Amino acid sequence: MNFSNRIHNALRWIVALLTLISIGACAGLTEPSSKERLTKAHALLAQRCQTAGVKIHRTVKNVDGIYLLKLRPKLNFGDQFALTDPYGNDLEGDAYIKSFLRGFWRSSFNQSSSAHSAGYMYVEAIDPKDGQRYRYVGNFQEVERDGGTLTGGPRGKFKTTTFELTKTLATGPAPRYGLIYDDISTCEERIHWIAGSSLKVIDLQTNEVLAERVGYMMDSGQGNISGGRSPWLYAAKNSCPWFVGEHPELNQIGQTERFVEEVLKPAAIQGN
Repeated sequence: MNFSNRIHNALRWIVALLTLISIGACAGLTEPSSKERLTKAHALLAQRCQTAGVKIHRTVKNVDGIYLLKLRPKLNFGDQFALTDPYGNDLEGDAYIKSFLRGFWRSSFNQSSSAHSAGYMYVEAIDPKDGQRYRYVGNFQEVERDGGTLTGGPRGKFKTTTFELTKTLATGPAPRYGLIYDDISTCEERIHWIAGSSLKVIDLQTNEVLAERVGYMMDSGQGNISGGRSPWLYAAKNSCPWFVGEHPELNQIGQTERFVEEVLKPAAIQGN
């Protein structure tokens, strides 16, 4: 394992330890009544929104690939104190990696380049299972699926094309530009069901922050789960920057890719 990978592994352990400490400290605090909490929550959100927003200091053209410094864990829909960046909720697991790759949105969500660009040629990230850095590329594969039972006949089959990952051990220097997210929530904010988020694009050669988005959101139901309600999904309706659309929680999907491509212009759309 090279020195760079060791540094990244050490940072992950430190972040994990601090997260556990923070969660324990927050969960042990006494919560105010629901009415008091909601009143304070609105006031806190309004205050935090004064510092929220997007700052782009520099953009870069003709970028082939990026380095994901953190992968997204399993989505958090209702854990009040888990510092998993609910504001930044996006696709999870391999789907999060795929979301940055060329062709994914067109093939998987039937979305044109007006919603998402062609994507990057490759993505690199450290696999937390073995601490090794891997390069991921997307490729289309034709597979046969079961189409269900046909009336009066045998079970039907059909062929379709899926977007899959090819994963190989990375060699040589890591990509110059990296993406990292962090949960910046405080105990007070989480008690009032507010989640804070930082998303940064970094030049890893110079440590320059090229762009940062700071966002907050608040669940007006203050953790209400009646009727199968998911607090952090509903919190997207009270957010800054705002998740546009009739169903803002759906616009959290793909938000990371949309942000990074405002800063790092993929080679596929150079000159657009």
